This record gives sequence, structure tokens and C-alpha cells, in this order.
Amino acid sequence: MERLLRSRLGSNLTLIAASAAVPAAAMHFLVSENRAPVTATQHLFIMAIGSTIAALASGTLMWAGFRRRETRAVVAGGAFAAMTLILAIHGLATPGVIIGPNGVVAVAGGLALPIGGAILTVAALPSLRGPRHLRTVAVALVAVLGLIAALGIAGFAYPADVPAVPGYGSSAAVVLLVVGALFFAIVASRAVRTFALTRRTGDLVVVVGIVWLGMALVPVLVLDPFTWVWWTGHALELLGVTLVGVPVAMDVHRGRPSHPLVGDLPAAELVAEEEAFLGARVRVLMTRLETKDRSTEEHTRRVAEWAVAIGEALGLSAGRLHDLALGGLLHDIGKLSIPDAILGKPGALTDAEMAVIRCHPVLGDDLLVELGYPDQIRRVVRGHHERLDGTGYPDGLSGDELDLDTRILAVADVWDALVSPRVYRGAWTRERAMALLVEESGTAFDARCVDALRTLTGVVPAAPAAPLADAA
Repeated sequence: MERLLRSRLGSNLTLIAASAAVPAAAMHFLVSENRAPVTATQHLFIMAIGSTIAALASGTLMWAGFRRRETRAVVAGGAFAAMTLILAIHGLATPGVIIGPNGVVAVAGGLALPIGGAILTVAALPSLRGPRHLRTVAVALVAVLGLIAALGIAGFAYPADVPAVPGYGSSAAVVLLVVGALFFAIVASRAVRTFALTRRTGDLVVVVGIVWLGMALVPVLVLDPFTWVWWTGHALELLGVTLVGVPVAMDVHRGRPSHPLVGDLPAAELVAEEEAFLGARVRVLMTRLETKDRSTEEHTRRVAEWAVAIGEALGLSAGRLHDLALGGLLHDIGKLSIPDAILGKPGALTDAEMAVIRCHPVLGDDLLVELGYPDQIRRVVRGHHERLDGTGYPDGLSGDELDLDTRILAVADVWDALVSPRVYRGAWTRERAMALLVEESGTAFDARCVDALRTLTGVVPAAPAAPLADAA
């Protein structure tokens, strides 16, 4: 699973296909021409439950969005508001409860999921990030919801004039199925990215819920109405909204935004809130490192932030960014075993003391083995002082023996070490530090990583005043 999550395509195909397996199997075994013994009143009750849950998810997301002035969260909440309203109209239009035979129930039942999916898809537009368009979006959502309500009222006033479209299995229904499935696939892909970054159970539950909403399109639009398999569509609507809504509500209850629906979690936030996204064990290790040497703990955070920024610039998958954030935070964890007298020595180290310091990548690797961390995390921790030309330590690896993640961390580590004050020297200027990295680009350091860092910082390198050996 770890390997699949590091692949953008693999994580999407695996998680989406696995989430679709249960509803697909249920539909397969329930295919029958027999009608389910569900009354009109029971249908209304089921729709009321689904609408209530969708309304709670909608209100929670929109409230969080307005509170944080985040337009995309408001749009995601608006998607659930639209589904809530249309599902409510669908339930109230159940023939024989409030009004007789009508086309409203078919129109609302067919449009609820595609419209919700379409609005959720819009939520990821980069132009909607932040508060800039918040007022415009709020007005647009009110207009859309008002239009839906007005059309619903008109339908109840003149039910005989509303055509029963899309007909089950008709060309229009198939088109709606394809378009709606595409929308939910896009939203599910965003949720997969968030889960690959965080590895949180709640984010995985959202992935499952979105896929189940997409799968609900099949029985709702193209299978024989009122049969057992047709009712799985409403069951999937109810379960899907619940699986998406509950984690969203829990995130807001904890005072943090919910990211899966809009896929807007910055990789740098993994570093800023490591306990929430990387686990309590990481937080414990960072606390121990801070107690031993606060300067080292602060350095590891900055290195992790630079590493994920370089990784994003190079187009790494969400799973690899997660590993970079974790590896960056833990890359100096071996210094927990270095004597304080050496770690905090204000002057130059002796050869013997330097030999002890150079043990920290191996000590960190050994600790992570004991704690059960995977190979890809241990590899970057052990190799962050290796160099492309083989002059690094502890194993003297070179060239293709160093993967891209390790090369990224090496550049981020040296950059922050140079531009930050140390107990034994002052900070270098950013221009001087960049000059050293550029000078060693292609020999000690990966040129792609250095170029990405130059772009991120906008620093123009100056002529280096000291060789790499002195910088180390």
C-alpha cells in the first residue's frame, strides 16, 4: 500500500476501485425484476434522512468556509446544499404522499447527484482559493439554491406539466450517468490526494463516500425503478453523504478545515501540524529533539518545509510529499544519541568529535528501524548527507544509488544549515549559500533540486567565499 500511495496513478486506481467494489458487488447480487416492498411513506422517510445528513454536511462546510474566509470550502458546502434541496424535493414529490403521479420525482432524483458533483468539481478551481471571490460565490450559490427552490415549488404547483425525465435507462439518463461519474471521479481524485498526504482514516472514509455517491448514479439513472437493486441507489446516497459528512463535521469540531473535498491541503501543513497529519509518535520524537537541542528541532522543521516545497515544484505525488515531510522532520533524529557536549559545542569540532557527529544518520536509521518506520523514510534519513559524487557519508553512495527524495532532502538540509546561525558560526547570506549550491550543482547536488530551490527563493547567487568542506 505504501508503494501504491507514492504513485499518483496507482493510488487513484487502487483506492477508487477498492471503494467501488462493495456497491458493485451489492448491485450484482441484488439484480432482479422483483419490486422491493417499500411504501411511498417509507421512501419519503428515507429521503428525509439523506437530506438531513446532507444539510448538516452543507452547513458545517459553509460555516467553516465563511469563518476561515475560504471560498472553496463555501463552494463545497454549496454542493451539499444543492443536493440537500433537490433530494428534499425528490422525497416530497413521492407519488401518493403529498401529490399524485408527477414528473418532479424523476427530475429531482436524476439531477441531485450530477448537480452536486458538478459544484464539488468547481470547488477546486485555483481562482477560488482564498477570500477574493467569497462574496460573488455566496451570491451565486444563493441564486442557484433559490432557482432550485423556485423550480421545485413550480413543479408542485403544476405536477402534471413536469415531464418524467430522464427516463430510466434512456439516452438522457446515460448522458447524466457519464457526466456525473466524471464529476465524482474528479472529486474522488482530490480526496485520494489528501489521503495520500495525511494517511488519516477520516480522509479515506471521505474517498469511500464520494465513490459511493458516484456509484449511486447507476441504479438511480439506468436500472429498473423500485426493484431491490434500484433501492441500492438511495442506500448509497444515504451512506455516501454520511461517510463524507461525518469526517467533515469532525474536522470542523476540532477547529481545523476539512481538505478532502477540495484537495487544498498544502504539503507544508503536514510539517506545521505533524501530530494531526503524521501521527502522535512523530510529535513525541520532535518534542524529545526540542528538549535536547531546540536549534536542531527548528532546523528539521525548516528542512522539511523546504523539502516538500521542492518536491511540489518537481511535481512529486502526494504520497511522496508525505514521505518527504516525515523524512525531513526525522532526518536529524539520530542526534538524540549525540552527547550534548558535542552537539552544542560553540567552537570547531575535533576529528574525533566530527566522527561522532557523522554517526547521526546511522543512529537515526537504527531508531527508525526499532520504531517500525518504512524503508523509504529510513532511506532519506540515512542518506541526507550523501552526495552525487560519492563524497558524502555514511555509506559513500553516489549517482543512481541516491533516489530523488534523498537528493531533495540533501539540498534542503544544506540550504537551511548555511542560511541559519549555528553555535559555531554565524549565518551565511542567502546569496552566498545559493552560490555554493549552484557551484556544486551536478556534482554534489542534483541540478533539478537546486534549480527548483532557486526558483522558490528567487535568490541570485553571489561568488562563493568558501569551499563546500568549510560549509559542512
